[in-house]
Amino acid sequence: MAEKVEVDITIPNDTRYLGLIGRIGEDLVHSLGCYTGDREILAYHLNLVLTEAITNAICHANENDPQKQIQIQIATSEEVLSIKVFDEGAGFNLADLAADDASGTDECGRGIHIIQRLMDRVNYRQSKGRNVLEMIKKLH
Repeated sequence: MAEKVEVDITIPNDTRYLGLIGRIGEDLVHSLGCYTGDREILAYHLNLVLTEAITNAICHANENDPQKQIQIQIATSEEVLSIKVFDEGAGFNLADLAADDASGTDECGRGIHIIQRLMDRVNYRQSKGRNVLEMIKKLH
């Protein structure tokens, strides 16, 4: 039976925790027994998407409000690595960011575009009164 790992962390709405969460993601990749690809590249990509997603949640969704929090859930199975970043903001529409990117002039949404390029599936929705950015990476 494949080993499954689940990490659930809640942090203050503060960017000083970015490095910690990125390192947790990297360490998790290095511990995956089922992954046969380049672990260094996957670890770098995971650190990058975590950093981008959490920065967006802190600065844009939660508007740097120190009273708000960010929850990060990372789960692995033999087939996929799943990341969920929960925020307490107003939310946004992924399709609107894609339209902004088509013009090539708007820097807004650059982090989301990086995430979409590095992950296999990205979804943003409301869940239990919060927003969740869900990112999936296939491991095979």
